[in-house]
Amino acid sequence: MTHWSSRGVAVAVVLLTGSARSAIGQCVPPANSDEARLLAHYEAPIVFATADMPVILPLGGVALTGELVGVPAPSAAINQADYCYAAKQEDSHLSPVLPRLRVAIGLPAGFAVEGSYLPPITVDRAKPNLGSLALSYTRLLLAPVDGGPTVVFAARLHGTMGSVVGPITCPANALQQTQAGQPCYGTQPSSDTFYPTSGGAEATIGAATHGGLGVFAGSGYTWLAPHFRVGFTDLNGATDRTLVEVDLRRAAVFGGVSVRIIRALDAAAEVYSVPADLTTWRLAARYRLP
Repeated sequence: MTHWSSRGVAVAVVLLTGSARSAIGQCVPPANSDEARLLAHYEAPIVFATADMPVILPLGGVALTGELVGVPAPSAAINQADYCYAAKQEDSHLSPVLPRLRVAIGLPAGFAVEGSYLPPITVDRAKPNLGSLALSYTRLLLAPVDGGPTVVFAARLHGTMGSVVGPITCPANALQQTQAGQPCYGTQPSSDTFYPTSGGAEATIGAATHGGLGVFAGSGYTWLAPHFRVGFTDLNGATDRTLVEVDLRRAAVFGGVSVRIIRALDAAAEVYSVPADLTTWRLAARYRLP
């Protein structure tokens, strides 16, 4: 799953009295830096956004949703450290998709709680460990009349945190053993950690026909506070543990279509766009337990 990682890190070599030791530092790049933009790029697919047509769950009702999110590769322009380290191309695209299972439970008065957990199972070259939680309120705006559509509105608060581990700053194909002062001087790939952290709010409106075909659209605003921890040990035994931190705000828009397959099962396809960072897709299949 995930592959998301981020920025920028070369190699820090620290020698003291002839022996190497760990180099631990902190870098807070500005919002317009490549480091910050790359972190935001990988936050976008992980954000626990709406993935299907809003529905009102009865009290105690349960819905299971399987979701697949595309993770586009970043452009070469931002996939290079330019602030925390000397310019260096990163290998940040660890996986092209993010799978996720969601569980929603109906609460009183149109509210519902929704959760998701992605365990630390390696997918492609990334090992995620992500948890998400959301609280939503859904209201019927227009009941079907004479075969007309059903129109619903949903407001939602969501949050995500966790980690994704993978070889980002120094993958196997970037290792070198000839220049000690240059990045990736070693024999073992880095084990870097991306910590996606986000919280936000969004609103969605949807309309569905009696036959089960629906359309929905919405917008949201998200606070992002991702971290990135370098983990690379060079041939001299020096370990770079630099921490890169950013604090960002992002607006998003999304829209999609939903179709009922059987009474309790529907599927949806969505386009999700963060204009400042990327546009991606989501596919979802939702089953409502009786």
